[in-house]
Amino acid sequence: MLLLALDTATPAVTVALHDGTDVVAASSQVDARRHGELLLPAVDRVLAEAGTRLDAVTGIVVGIGPGPYTGLRVGLMTADTFGLALGVPVHGLCTLDGLAYAAGAEGTVGGPFVVATDARRKEVYWARYEDARTRATEPAVDRPADIAELVTGLPAVGAGALLYPDTFPDARAPEHVSAAALAALAAERLAKGEELEAPRPLYLRRPDAQVPKNYKVVTPK
Repeated sequence: MLLLALDTATPAVTVALHDGTDVVAASSQVDARRHGELLLPAVDRVLAEAGTRLDAVTGIVVGIGPGPYTGLRVGLMTADTFGLALGVPVHGLCTLDGLAYAAGAEGTVGGPFVVATDARRKEVYWARYEDARTRATEPAVDRPADIAELVTGLPAVGAGALLYPDTFPDARAPEHVSAAALAALAAERLAKGEELEAPRPLYLRRPDAQVPKNYKVVTPK
């Protein structure tokens, strides 16, 4: 097994290789405006560090969000392209699950907790977890004040938690998802024979750019 994992659902552009036992190389850069520019060079860098070639990869793992439309589609389209070119399966994983898994691996959390990432528009993408491997609620997008009663008393991880201390007073690391955590979680689930999610985007809301309603069509005479 050699899994290539990547995620662009948050400001982090993150890539990792996992050999089924451990992460053999990883790269993460935080830049919310340059996903398209940074992703492929990061893939090249990780492959070079591992001393291997892209055609040695046996599977692709990609974070499916939730995340903003523009950034999220960069990772998903790249993953689909690699999968088609190499003839290997492409597996999806919820980005929030990757953050939760990383928090457990780092010992940041123990019992129930919340993962919250920045959804912009003064909102967060979030979900509750029973533990680092068990999500208790479906991912959602809400204003922090609207979910305060649902998350009260729970520690929280992710950039969204750090942005809104009134709702998440016990915010903890990690701030952004890492492909290393996604790859490790995917390898663990695949080894157990579990099916992963389809590599399809989890947007939770419409993109900012939309066709105007009732716009006037102007045609030449």
